[in-house]
Amino acid sequence: EKMNFEFNGTYDDIKSLIGHPLEIMYQELGVEQEVVWDFVDAYKERYRAISKEQTELLSDTKEALKLAQSFARLSIVTTKTGSATIPLLEHLDIMEYFEFVTGRENVEHPKPHPEPILKTLDLMNIEKTSNVWMVGDTHLDLLSASSAGINSVGVLCGYGEEEDLKEFTNFITPNSLEAVKLIHKYKI
Repeated sequence: EKMNFEFNGTYDDIKSLIGHPLEIMYQELGVEQEVVWDFVDAYKERYRAISKEQTELLSDTKEALKLAQSFARLSIVTTKTGSATIPLLEHLDIMEYFEFVTGRENVEHPKPHPEPILKTLDLMNIEKTSNVWMVGDTHLDLLSASSAGINSVGVLCGYGEEEDLKEFTNFITPNSLEAVKLIHKYKI
């Protein structure tokens, strides 16, 4: 609306692009290359204004984080910027669970490229990856994990559809708590 753009697609068109960087999403939705960054800037301005008041933790999130922290080290790899993610995590009172947040500004190649995961593993001084897991709700998360040579669990509480996620991992759970329980079971 702010950019006077007449979007002729559907909610599913947008949902299918969740996880991609904003500039790619807008291009795929028909925004011209020469103005795509204006759209990104407008989005980020609006997101900063509403993200804290309109974001809620999914049920069992804190329980999942507490359980995961009892046997694992945790970090976040996101296509959002760290400058948008960290304040939100702090607002939701869960930042304390994470060692690092690798955001879009920290890498040249976002997910599904392995760079964000490999950078995070390097920050965490992790060399042996046989027991490293990515919990993700989109196929981009799972592709990134596969490309980085780590295990993955798809969760159905986000944007990915089960059939889509099944193409990229052998492990699908309804939510993050069940994903953490599954990882704990496989922990070497």
